[in-house]
Amino acid sequence: MDATTPRRSGARSRNNPRGQGERLRADIIRTATHMLDVLADDQALSLRAVAREVGIAATSVYLHFDDRDALVLATLEQCHLDIMRAMQAAEASAADPADALRARTLLLGTWAQEHAGLYKVLYESTINQRVEMRFKRDFKESCVTAVQRCVDAGLAPGPDARAAALDLMAAVHGSMSMRINRCDTPWPPFAEQLDRFLTGLVGLRRS
Repeated sequence: MDATTPRRSGARSRNNPRGQGERLRADIIRTATHMLDVLADDQALSLRAVAREVGIAATSVYLHFDDRDALVLATLEQCHLDIMRAMQAAEASAADPADALRARTLLLGTWAQEHAGLYKVLYESTINQRVEMRFKRDFKESCVTAVQRCVDAGLAPGPDARAAALDLMAAVHGSMSMRINRCDTPWPPFAEQLDRFLTGLVGLRRS
């Protein structure tokens, strides 16, 4: 929360008119998103710290989230939805299925590098080992669909679009993880590496 954002009082949050509850929940998620990006660790987040940043009593957070895991999951799901919408917009502006696949994957890589903390929580945190994040299946299936469109358009050889999509996802996430966790290595630009993934793993051909 920046210095220009008015802070809420605990009393005010307990007496919100209709609609204020939804806005407060969105404020809590927005604040948790920023904090997780900085902390890069779901275990380091506390509901009391989030409440202080929002400017409300800790009890007000519990009105919306039962515990830390519930808040972290809601935050990660919102991040996932935002990424999915951005990738859909990138695909919509692409010239053909090959450009669409490249655009959506490049967007994910760019987001991961700009929000390394959130990426670590979304894909490498301890909550991943304890809770199934079913919403992430949407990303896998959308990647398979994007590769299949390339196959259908004659821009990739196929025949197994799912296997090629999984190979691509493994390569991209491996690249992101190494870039974030081994930042002292002089990695090539991700866009160049992505083009090699698309050519070598998917067999992508430009129209």
